[in-house]
Amino acid sequence: MKKKILFALLIFSFFNSFAQDISGQWNGILKIQNNELRVLFNITKTEKGYSSTVDSPDQNAKGIPVTSTTFENSVLKLDIATIGGLYEGRLGADNIFVGKLIQNGHTLDLNLSKGNAEILRPQEPKQPFSYYTEDVKFENKTDKVTLAGTLSMPKKEGNFPVVILISGSGVQNRDEEMLGHKPFLVLADYLTKKGIAVLRFDDRGFGQSTGDFKKATTMDFAKDVQSGVDYLKTRKEIDKNKIGLIGHSEGGIIAPLIAGNSKDVKFIVLLAGPGIRGDKLLLLQRELLEKQMGVPDAVVEQSKENFKGAYDLIIQSNVNDDDLKAKVNSYFKSKLGNDDMAKTTTDQITSPWYYALLKLDPKPFLEKVKCPVLALNGSKDLQVPAQVNLENIKKALTEAGNKKVTTKELPNLNHLFQECKTGSPTEYATIEQTFSPIALEEISSWVLMQAK
Repeated sequence: MKKKILFALLIFSFFNSFAQDISGQWNGILKIQNNELRVLFNITKTEKGYSSTVDSPDQNAKGIPVTSTTFENSVLKLDIATIGGLYEGRLGADNIFVGKLIQNGHTLDLNLSKGNAEILRPQEPKQPFSYYTEDVKFENKTDKVTLAGTLSMPKKEGNFPVVILISGSGVQNRDEEMLGHKPFLVLADYLTKKGIAVLRFDDRGFGQSTGDFKKATTMDFAKDVQSGVDYLKTRKEIDKNKIGLIGHSEGGIIAPLIAGNSKDVKFIVLLAGPGIRGDKLLLLQRELLEKQMGVPDAVVEQSKENFKGAYDLIIQSNVNDDDLKAKVNSYFKSKLGNDDMAKTTTDQITSPWYYALLKLDPKPFLEKVKCPVLALNGSKDLQVPAQVNLENIKKALTEAGNKKVTTKELPNLNHLFQECKTGSPTEYATIEQTFSPIALEEISSWVLMQAK
């Protein structure tokens, strides 16, 4: 458990100052076993000294406050009360702070250099684009939510096949932006250049879209996507007989959910789409991630047992009410021996989205899909492991009579379809590549075949 707390810790950190004005940005790397996390400290000079905040680009966290920042006799001290942590580093002649981050008895080396470490994203397209783009808005009339997005087309006028990009879990903008990467921007650019129009949009309650993300479930997000399908049918530039969906991760549940109930959707692509029920997927995901982090086998098994017990309470429940939350909270108290941790964990897994996801089984949705399906997974995906999910996707589709199913496990790709070493989420931000060219070609060539 301490290792988990320390891992979360890495979101937070430090601040700077030297014998002169140390205001500005300082960056460093925390190393935990085989993983690396970048931290960026933003230091501002004040009348009384300095104040600072911390960013963790690899965990998409920005502006975390530092309680106090002092710089005396070339020594920088940062008190980060939020995590019970302390950073102390000494500024050398090379203008680098050599120091350590201490938290809950754990000590990690952390050296800081001036400036923001450059993040290279060579695949990210830059304007002006060689195709037409348009900012659009469309309405989910059922929930009274307005979705804002971008429609890209090979040309301003014409009649094009189209796909809607459906993002994974967590609040995402239209580019599915995370950890310095914009996977949907890269994918949309690639497809549009191949002659395929693309609609991508900000999740409800984020970016320029309205609505409340925190109260929404996968079913709500599906209604947003369906409203996108309805919108595309109003556009004269879109071939109404060639509308497809490409869903990533959670989006890989939403795509078949819609396709199985709509004659308007002619094909779907599932990128790391789940093929097993939510509770089983999350238990497997937790196990693989903890093992990759080097957590001892005994701790991994105990963690799995703890969460399985809580998940079983939810699976057996009929309603997500106060009684259920009390049962789950009491259960975690008995297992974790920490009231605050029990409450935090209970609040997380009984949130509307999480509760619904645990119970969500893709099988009934997949069985209703009759259109062509392409399902891709990376062999090093630790979040939606390839073998078990692809097997169950194919089984559900084919046993229900769908003969137009293609499944592929792509070697050495992670959950984001990057070429990688370990598949660990801590690796995502450090990889320059945003989307494997092999995966991009697999997707585009298959979509073009469906759009003939």
